[in-house]
Formats: sequence, structure tokens, C-alpha cells
Amino acid sequence: MKRPDWNRLKTDAAARGGRLWADGRSRIHTSRAWVGAHDPVWRAWRRPGRTEIISAAVAGLIVLSVMLVLALFDWNYLRGPIGRWASAQYDRDISIDGDLDVTLFSWTPSVAVDGLRIGGPAWADEDDTLRVARFEGSARLTRLLAGQLELTRAVVIEPEIVLIVDEDGRRSWVMDDTGPDEPTRLPLIERLLIRDGRVRVDEQGRGLTLDAAIDARELAEGVGDEDERSGFRLEGEGSLNGQPLTLRVLGEPFVQLRRDRPWRFRAELTGAGSELSANGQITRPFDLSHFTADLSLSGPDLANLYLITGVVTPNTPPYSLEGDLARDDSLWTFNNVTGQVGDSDLSGDVSVDRVDDRLRVEADLRSRSLDLDDLFAVLGAPPDPTETASPEQRARAGAMRAQARLLPDAPLRTERLRTMDGRLDFRADEVKRNELAVTAVSLGAVLEDGILSLDPVAFAFAQGELNGTARIDATGEVPQSTVDFRLSGYPLEAVIPARDGQPTVTGRALGRVRLQGPGASIADFAARSRGTITVVVPQGQMREAFAELMGINVGRGLRLLLSDDQRTTPIRCAVASFDVRDGIGTATTFIIDTDVVLAQGQGTLNLRNERLDIRIDGESKRPRLLRVWSPITVSGPIRSPTVGVDEAAIAGQVGLIAAIGALVAPVAGVLGLIEPGLAEDANCGALISQAR
Repeated sequence: MKRPDWNRLKTDAAARGGRLWADGRSRIHTSRAWVGAHDPVWRAWRRPGRTEIISAAVAGLIVLSVMLVLALFDWNYLRGPIGRWASAQYDRDISIDGDLDVTLFSWTPSVAVDGLRIGGPAWADEDDTLRVARFEGSARLTRLLAGQLELTRAVVIEPEIVLIVDEDGRRSWVMDDTGPDEPTRLPLIERLLIRDGRVRVDEQGRGLTLDAAIDARELAEGVGDEDERSGFRLEGEGSLNGQPLTLRVLGEPFVQLRRDRPWRFRAELTGAGSELSANGQITRPFDLSHFTADLSLSGPDLANLYLITGVVTPNTPPYSLEGDLARDDSLWTFNNVTGQVGDSDLSGDVSVDRVDDRLRVEADLRSRSLDLDDLFAVLGAPPDPTETASPEQRARAGAMRAQARLLPDAPLRTERLRTMDGRLDFRADEVKRNELAVTAVSLGAVLEDGILSLDPVAFAFAQGELNGTARIDATGEVPQSTVDFRLSGYPLEAVIPARDGQPTVTGRALGRVRLQGPGASIADFAARSRGTITVVVPQGQMREAFAELMGINVGRGLRLLLSDDQRTTPIRCAVASFDVRDGIGTATTFIIDTDVVLAQGQGTLNLRNERLDIRIDGESKRPRLLRVWSPITVSGPIRSPTVGVDEAAIAGQVGLIAAIGALVAPVAGVLGLIEPGLAEDANCGALISQAR
């Protein structure tokens, strides 16, 4: 293969480059000659005449005059026009009561203002929104020419800031309330100094007041800890819903700030029984719409956070949580949450956004080991005395125990539910040992326009499960609620206590509760509800001694009981149905059918005062001696009912036996204690079908 001639190639390339350069120069000269021959402006510039010279001189003189006037101008003449224009523009009284000085001809144009005052809106005109004794600021000229404002220095002396939010949510510091609610974005300030400032906050809707001192210094002044004395400081005290409030914010000095360098801060807030602490950074200095922080919070009840955050949270036992807080415009996230609520662990993610001018909360929460009392506290139920609880919760628990009440009476804050929308998904992988034998919990909740839907409400037991839904309409002053819960496969031995270590009754219970009605609490709802309550036991076993006693077969029943006979008899079925009207459930069906006794009952389940009043008449299916013709009574508080017999009926039977013995013969009186055993089996299939 023939090798290329590199020297020849170089020579040819150089020749071509030379020709291109010559062609380019030729075109430039041709264009220049054409412009010089045909463009009058170019000809006048190259050979100015008398007219051009006079025009240039006049223009230069005007420019010099304007520059001289601006340099020597007394800017105080513009204080009045500026104040009147600003007052008309923003519909509030704005004025400059001191000197106004502006320096334009500099690489960092500056302004100094004494006595700046911005009044409040018409509805809060008794308080000025801002008063500043003196403000000095300088901007970078190159940024101004590019249409951006970047302050190289800002000094604020004795600012007094008043921030008011009225009952309707109007904010006194919003100059133009016609646009959307945007996060605060200030221009970059490389050096910011604040001296002897005050901030006063009055948020009337939450009962929030704060009076704080604000300073921003470059270095410590005098002897002391430089880290504590320098930098940004905001410290104040006030009240929140009648309780003391303290706020402390510390930040780095505002020196040599850059847009690509975060500004770090530390904040502590105590109020409404809650404590919040954050260590974070504003990603872009003075752009408060973006920041991140490590947040920790604790207190006696998560519901108290509503007063601080405006986010509806449930009632809980004392809590301690921490996680990663971040803000991205209107979206707030609290991710990687870990901590304790009562005696349960809690983890997950929470987000809060503003959609169509309404808060929307999304929460995915988990508990590896849940204490059931902590979950019931969400419904307003008081904790067990041995559990973690706040003093208020312990006092409420004591009052409910003294009244033998079971249903919680903590009111639902309907006005809070109407302020936001949201979704909750909660799952407990494991539940600590409890009397109900609950092993796992799954809850889902959706809140839309004041209507709270709970679906699912699922409890898994060691045997059996409870599933259901609930709907709470909180759009009115009194909530309207509907609940539908189904119980399946729950063991009777978990409810009815054993005797001598042996279960008295075994079997699987099925149940359904369908209620609806008004009520501001669970207790109030139950007391005013209507619907049905049904419990069914398709089959099971009962200790024969108790079955006989259920029929008041004293002879055989006592003999089996006293001899500790453990023999059982089948439960063919048991059905109890109550028709609830205005909180009072009347038994429409009450049957317990065993192989030896058929028991039928009547009475009421009173949800108003949480009391039972049931009478059970038992009939033996086999002949029995010493049968007492008296109903069994189940009465008293639902939480701890008392089982007994109708003493009046027993007295009547004894009187009848005595009368027969006196009138006929002593032997004839014994007939009053004999049970012929004529009871027949109940139609269990039909009863169970109707109950479901």
C-alpha cells in the first residue's frame, strides 16, 4: 500500500486556508465600502457636519445635566409622592417620616430611609404592620441591569413588626390579597444586620400571641460566647389557647451568603403542652419556600398540635417522635418518622399540601408492636391506670370508672374536620398481649369536605376477626354517623370466664352492629342511635351443670356443680337480636338452645346509661325434680353485669307450693317442684338465617 505524502498534504491545506482568509478579507472590505457609500449615518459619523456636532453636544449636555441633577437631587422631595402612591396602591397608610437618601452612581447603588411606616389594613388599622427607625440597603448593579435584585448589604434599625390574623383568616401583612397564597421569597442579601427589633403576632383564630425580640449580628459585641451572641436571633414569649408559649430561633450570621450555599438554623417552640425542636437549613437563603430540618416533637396529646400546625391530629397518650421535615413550596413532608405514642412504637411518612386552598394530609403509618389502649385513645377512650397517660387522661379514666361507663364521651371536634382533607393508612403488625386477644390491626381513613370515612376497620384476633366501616358526616354542628361492623369466629371462652381452670362455654360467636344517628361523641352517638345489634352462636358446648341451672333445675344442676362434674352438653344455637331506637335496644329474639334446656329471654340493652335488663326463662327438655320456676336476671352496667334470679318469682312459687300442700296434701306440694321436660328444640336454622 502506497504511503501518503504528508508534506504535500500540509502544503495543500495551508494553501486552502490562505485562500479562505483572503476571500473573507475581501468580503469584509466590499461590505465596508458599500456601507460607506450608501449609509448616511455612517457618512455623517465619519465626516460630521455642523448639525451632527450640535446634536451630539446637546445630547451630551442633557445626559450630564441629568446625571448632575440626580447626583445633587434632594430625594426628600419625593417622600410625599412616594407615600401617596404606595398608600393608594396598597390601600393602607404608607409614609416616610424621616430622611430619604439615594446613591445611584455606584457599582452598588444604595438607599437610606429614616422613619419608614407601613400601616395596617382597614380592618386592623389600629396597629401599624411595620415601623423601621432606619433602613440602609445597597444592590449589585450588574444584577439590577439583568433584571434581578441582589442586596449586597441591608441594615435594619429598630424594626417593629405586627402580624395579625383575624377570625376569618385575613392577614395584615399581605399587601395584595387578590393573588394566590405564595410562600415568602426574599431577594438574596449577602449581609444582613438587624438591631433591636420586635415582632408581635396576634392570631385570633387559635388564640396565639407572641412578643419576640429579633436581632441579626455579624460578630459578638462585648464579652461572651461568640456563637451565642452573633448570628440571627429571635426569642419571645406569648400564649396559645390560654397556655404559655415560648419561641427561640437561632441562625448563622448573614455574611457572605450565596444562593448555592444553605443557611443553617436551630428552632425551639414550647406551647399547648407540646415541645418542638428543629435543626435545619434553608436551601436557598431567604427563600422560605424550600428548607429541610431534623424535627423532634413531644407532648401529652398529639391533638394539641392542631393549635400549632393547623393540621388535625387524633387524641393520643403522651408521645415522642422525630423525623425529617422538608418544605417544597406548598408541600410539607415529615418522613422517616420514628418514636413512641403511649406504649406503642410508631413509624411512617406524613405529607401536608395545599390543594384548592384546602389542606390535604396523606399519612402512611406503621406500628411493629401496638398497645391496644393507645389505639382506643384515638377514639377518646381513657387508658388503663397502669398505662402511659397524661394527667387529663387519667382524670377522665377515673371519672368513667366511677360511673361504670364503657363508651368514651370525648367530643369530636367537627370544626377541625371541616378545615382539611386527607387520607390515613395505619397497620399494626403485632399487638401486645391484651384481654381481647387482638393480634393485628388495619385501619384506613379518608376525609373529604367534612365527611370522614373509615374503611377498613379490621381487627384480627387469635381466633376470629372484626371487620367494618364507619362514616361520620361532620358538615353540621352535630355529626351524623353510620357504623356497620361484623364479628366472625370469636371464641366464647375469651369472653365468659372459666371456672376451676375449665371453660364453662365454648364456641364461635358471630355478630353484627348496624347503627346510625347523631352524636358528638361515641357515647352520645350510642345514646341517640337506631339500628340493630345481633349476636349468633351457631354451635358450641356448655358445661352441663350451668345448662341445668339456666333452666333453674336446682337438683341436678347443683349436684353436677358441687361434684365438679365436667361433662358438657351441646349448644345447638344461641341468638340474641336487639332492635335499637333512640339508644334503647329491645330484644326481638333471645334464645339459647342446648340439648337439655331451651332458654328464652326478653329485656333491654340501654345504650343511654349503658345498662342491661334481661330476664331469661329456661325450660327443660327432660323431666327434672326440684325445678324452681323463676327467671334468671342479667342486670346492671354493661361493663360488669350481675347474674341472679327473680326473688319475687321464687317467693310466689314457694307460696303456691305451700297452698297446694295445705289444701290438698303435703305430697301434692312437691308437684310444684317437678319439671315435666316438655320443651322442644328450637328451629336453629331459621333463627340464624333471620338474624344474619
